[in-house]
Amino acid sequence: MNLKQLEAFVCVAEVKSFSQAAGKLYLTQPTVSAHIHSLEKELGARLFIRTTKDVELSPSGELLYDNARKMLQLEKNILRDFTRTDTPGVQKITVGASTVPGQYILPQILSLFSRTYPGNQLELMEADSLEVVRMVLDGKVEIGFTGTRLEDPTCVFEPFYYDRLVVITPNVETYRQYEKTGFPMERFYEEKWIVREDGSGTRKETEQYLKEHGVDLKRMNVVATISNQETIKKSVSTAMGIAIISSAAVEDYVAQGQLLRFPLAEGDIYRKLYMVWSKSNKPGKAARLFIQFVRELYAYL
Repeated sequence: MNLKQLEAFVCVAEVKSFSQAAGKLYLTQPTVSAHIHSLEKELGARLFIRTTKDVELSPSGELLYDNARKMLQLEKNILRDFTRTDTPGVQKITVGASTVPGQYILPQILSLFSRTYPGNQLELMEADSLEVVRMVLDGKVEIGFTGTRLEDPTCVFEPFYYDRLVVITPNVETYRQYEKTGFPMERFYEEKWIVREDGSGTRKETEQYLKEHGVDLKRMNVVATISNQETIKKSVSTAMGIAIISSAAVEDYVAQGQLLRFPLAEGDIYRKLYMVWSKSNKPGKAARLFIQFVRELYAYL
């Protein structure tokens, strides 16, 4: 068994096609087939079930898949760790981030890091918190930044920033009375609401807070579920509904007078934003430098 065979196996498993796997690996289809055949012969097991439409993993293939993917990731980790940091060239750091850290917190961090350590190239991929953790576990990114902590023992979740969630409304007289008192929860069932999608850290933390204060999200008049923060802000400013959102995300609209921003009368919602990495697919040297940079930048936590 060798890594080329495992690489071919994992690629076929993920794209469900020998021809597509060959294209992704820059190999011929007969070569990919030969790798799989040799692997099946050595293990004494059939790894794929071929149908008229695609290729599916057999029970033996499913048993092999996770371990094969981990072995390939370990190879990447070894190569990354033994890349000399003092050699000319760019060290690449792959980062995944959910909406709030990705759009409103990380840009400044990335800019400062790039100026401080110019020999590094940062690649940022955005998704919701749940998908970011999946990308970390799959080895697609070295570090994730999420708006919530998931119960996953295979990951390290380290808080780095406090984010305040606030109620936002159109800038109209109806809502200005709450600037001094905060937004009352007794109005929650009377308002039209725009909420974040399932998998969003903001959604999860909001639901938990409302549950603790006796508010049932299912009884609220939800008129839209929107994943994009900018779209939520624009929708609220045009009086489509009101929303609970990160305070950091609405600084611009509040300053421009397009939105009003309130704490809740029952108390502020604060949540931690987290850095996330896998315990098995550990970040490389450059990524570890980036983690330490963020720690020092937000050392007050």
